[in-house]
Order: sequence, then C-alpha cells, then structure tokens
Amino acid sequence: MNNSRMDIERGPATEENPTRSSRTRVIVFAGVVMILFLIGTQIDAGHEIERLKSFIRGLGPVGPAAFVAIYVVATVTAMPGSILSIVAGVLFGTLWGTVIISIGSTLGAAASFLIARYIARDAVRQWLSGKPAFQRLETLSANRAALIVGITRLVPLFPFNLLNYGFGLTNIPFRTYLFWSWLGMLPGTILYVGGSDAVARSVAGDSSVAVIAVVGIILVLLLVLGRIGRRKLNELDAEAGEPQVNGEVTT
Repeated sequence: MNNSRMDIERGPATEENPTRSSRTRVIVFAGVVMILFLIGTQIDAGHEIERLKSFIRGLGPVGPAAFVAIYVVATVTAMPGSILSIVAGVLFGTLWGTVIISIGSTLGAAASFLIARYIARDAVRQWLSGKPAFQRLETLSANRAALIVGITRLVPLFPFNLLNYGFGLTNIPFRTYLFWSWLGMLPGTILYVGGSDAVARSVAGDSSVAVIAVVGIILVLLLVLGRIGRRKLNELDAEAGEPQVNGEVTT
C-alpha cells in the first residue's frame, strides 16, 4: 500500500537520505498507532466502531465497492491514501481491508498510468520532464522494467501518485506495471490495514495476537526489503552512470 509523499525533485543540496526516510515512516506509523490507541481508550471508541461496522455491513456489497471507488479517485487526484487504508482496517478488518485497499490502489495506479499514456500524455510530460527524478526513472526502467516498478513501490524515493503518472510515460508494458505495482504495494497495505485493525480490536477489548504478529512481521519485512531495494537501485544507477556520494545516488 501501500503510502510515501516526498518531493520528487532530488538534488545534491536538498537530497533526503532514503534510510532516514524509511526510519521516519516507521516512527510516524508507530506514533499514529499509539495515539489512536490512547484516544480510543479514553472516548470509548470501541462502541462507535462496532456501530460503524454494523452500518457498513448493512450496505452489503455497496460498502466495499464505494470504498474502492473513493480510493481510485483519491489516487488519480494525488490525494494521500494512507488515511483510507487505516479506515479500511477499522471497518473491514485485516483480511478484507487488505483486499479492498489492494484493489483500490491497483485500480487507481492503473487509471493514472493510462491517463498519462493515452489521455494527457503531453500535459503530464510537461509536468514531469524537468524533474531529475523522472529522468532517472526513465533511464532505469528502460531495461529493468519489472524490477524498477517493484523497487520503487518499496523504497520511498518517489511519491506514490506521481510515480503512477511517471510510469505511464515510460515504455513499460501495462501488464508488467500493473502486476509489480500490486505486488510492491501489498506489504505496505497489510501494514497500514493490519495496524489499524489491531488498534481497533485493542480499543474494543478484543486484541488479536495473530493480527499484531502479522503487522510486526510485515514491518520487519518492509525494512529488510527497503534496504535490499536501495542497494539494488544504487547498483542500477551505477550501471547507468549516475553519480554517487557516500554510497547514495544523487540526481
């Protein structure tokens, strides 16, 4: 899920350390979870959560479908989707929340890609062409399409929503982009949805060790994959002739 919102322009004077960014995301996520738990225990949110869940269940298939549609619109309009992921965990639980958000984020990524490739290609190219990070993306994706899509979904080097449009301007096949985007976003989606589900269960007095364990495993997995992805990205940049400073690529 997915879920990074960083400035896409990266230069030697303003470049943000990717490792620091990953740690910041972990700290922010843990802080949000703790705050939600403390607030929930103080206002008896468990009762309200159950009422909201009952309302959603009463909508039948319309509820999940509407949630997917909202996520797609949020992605296309470059709005943050992390809040929707958290809400999905509370309303639908880890399993179905992950399914719903995964469908929504993948469809949203697909829509943005197709808009950039077929509908507003010139406007999007004009928007992104002056950004060094986009030029880097074009260079790297020329020969390693699937790998670059997967890595950039895991490593917080490019904003998620801008990345969707940027890939639409490359030569990456749509099916390759769609599959590896879905796969790369899945761990982050599980993390956000599962984390919010765990908090909601705790507030309601129905803690689930299994959910907490899954969230912990995914969090560790994301950190490991992020480190591997950054290393591989640096290797690909070196092959493409991109300059490196202290082991990190500058563009």
